Amino acid sequence: MQPRGNWGLWCALGLGVALLAGCAAGPRVPDWQIEAHGAQQRAIRADLEGRQRVAELEWQRARAAAQRTARADPMARLALSRCAVAQAALDLADACQAAQPLLPHAGLAEQAYARYLLGQAQAADIEWLPPAHRPTARRLLEPATAATGETAALLRAIDDPLARLVAASVWLRAQRLDPEALALAVQTASDQGWRRPLLAWLHLQATLAQQRGQAEQAAEALRRIEWLLAAPPPPTRP
Repeated sequence: MQPRGNWGLWCALGLGVALLAGCAAGPRVPDWQIEAHGAQQRAIRADLEGRQRVAELEWQRARAAAQRTARADPMARLALSRCAVAQAALDLADACQAAQPLLPHAGLAEQAYARYLLGQAQAADIEWLPPAHRPTARRLLEPATAATGETAALLRAIDDPLARLVAASVWLRAQRLDPEALALAVQTASDQGWRRPLLAWLHLQATLAQQRGQAEQAAEALRRIEWLLAAPPPPTRP
């Protein structure tokens, strides 16, 4: 069954390449959407790289562009995308507060995605979620099992690295993220050179390894954190 809605929305909520501008060629894209998309892309990149001042400025530009529509859907979508990026870096504290006042006036897809991010997806939400996230939502509605590697396999099937980290954070919220899936989240952030989420996932890996008495794994994670936080070497003179 095809989801009811447009593919631009699914790309937006899936955190793919074209977050607000849509996924396919079609009618001329309105100026506000182009401006919001460009600012959002710059904000996401800065957020993931840990450049928070730049990220904040770009999120503000994207929000100002979306507000020109005076519609809840694009404003909620933008707030949810920012929440998803923060959650990919394990910033789980604010529970998408910026989106909450908009959600009662937004569409079912935005409402479903908000519940999914909080680990509260319902069966009726699955058809409204981006395709990449449906297997995670569907599996989390089922009882946990002792099967090893299942979570990592579901995450590995998500091609987009940011969407994979978002899904991993949802598994973590549900307290069902196993060590193999955690290692995959670390690898994903590392492969992309995303400093902010990598630091967060390495801290989690070190903490859990220490709790399990895995001293060698904890030491490796802490060593990588030290490398990540080290000041870059000064430029060499010719």
